Amino acid sequence: MLRWKRLSSSLASQVLQSPLKPVHVDNKGKLVEFAGWELPVQYDGAGVMTESLHTRSKVSIFDVSHMQQLKLHGPKSSRVAFLEKVTVSSVGNLKPDQGQYTLFTNPEGGIIDDAVVANREEYNHIVCNAACAAKDIAHLTKQLKGFNHQNNEKIEMEVISDQALIALQGPLAVNILSGLLSEQRDKVSLEKLTFFFSTEMTIAGIGCTVSRSGYTGEDGFEISIPIPSSVDLVQELLQNPDCKLAGLGARDALRLEAGLCLYGHDLDDSISPVDAGLSWTIGKRRKKEGGFLGADHILGQLQGSIPVERKRVGLIVDGAPAREGATVVDSSENDIGKITSGGYSPVLKCPIAMGYISSQADATPDAKVGVQVRGKTYPARIATMPFVPTHYVKTPKTK
Repeated sequence: MLRWKRLSSSLASQVLQSPLKPVHVDNKGKLVEFAGWELPVQYDGAGVMTESLHTRSKVSIFDVSHMQQLKLHGPKSSRVAFLEKVTVSSVGNLKPDQGQYTLFTNPEGGIIDDAVVANREEYNHIVCNAACAAKDIAHLTKQLKGFNHQNNEKIEMEVISDQALIALQGPLAVNILSGLLSEQRDKVSLEKLTFFFSTEMTIAGIGCTVSRSGYTGEDGFEISIPIPSSVDLVQELLQNPDCKLAGLGARDALRLEAGLCLYGHDLDDSISPVDAGLSWTIGKRRKKEGGFLGADHILGQLQGSIPVERKRVGLIVDGAPAREGATVVDSSENDIGKITSGGYSPVLKCPIAMGYISSQADATPDAKVGVQVRGKTYPARIATMPFVPTHYVKTPKTK
């Protein structure tokens, strides 16, 4: 479960305010501190269960303005070379306006943060976690300084601070968004937009950047909006009765059902992409060429010369929800791992979790294990992730 704090008067004065706070207050959002920001964990009259199920069946708006947006400026070939040093992905293979989920790694092969990197015409757009924003900016600044000096380049990083960010998520997202488009070219663009591609469009008269992406497992969009227009746009979206607000609690439940990692819980700077089961983020070309931070360790794990000591797995628990830090045991009560995220699944109506177990332990689907919660061992079984089907609208593969 994600970490948040109740807002005291002293804490409230120290946190960052979302530009959408007026919307949260008007709709009786329960505001908490998360990653240094004041954000709604849920809304009065709804709650995590209701908000989660509404997202799965209709459409919800999540305020994700706390996510750090960055732009990387400079010659395209130089931007690609830099990004292929600091991430594990084949950034040079991205098509125009295409993005991808990627990982910033350290020299030891650990994950500094997970992020989305997109290829825009004049720059690369990066979205990373709020809790890691300061760390990421410091890391990229340091790496940029060395890269520019070594290659006589002038790649520059811009920290975006004039945009709000919302996630419109759910099976009705495309219908809701289409209803606010007046330009035919935007409607055509929306029809053609597939998973992790982005475009500029005018929504309810407001110029926005729209990416078909999200953190729930549902179809949907992440929309970057000029701050002065952000409240107006959200209010326009809420005019549709099928569109509701949802908070951090529902977002966490949905991403867990979708088997998606949360940095600081399921990922950290001691966990490698191979440990985390995220080897698919490493581009095919990168697996051959290397050249990224931590490549020796990560590629060594892939090639078998460096042992993989743990692996990330999903679990379905029979009994009390298993929270972060709970011990996973085998049939002989031997400690084989730890839970990193856990909670109740609104769709499956049972506790689910993910965590790391020893690479020597049986991780086949339905393998029986135990989870220790408050001194009692509850039966559990290994489950394939995602726990519930995802509904991404992907580009058809060409033969």
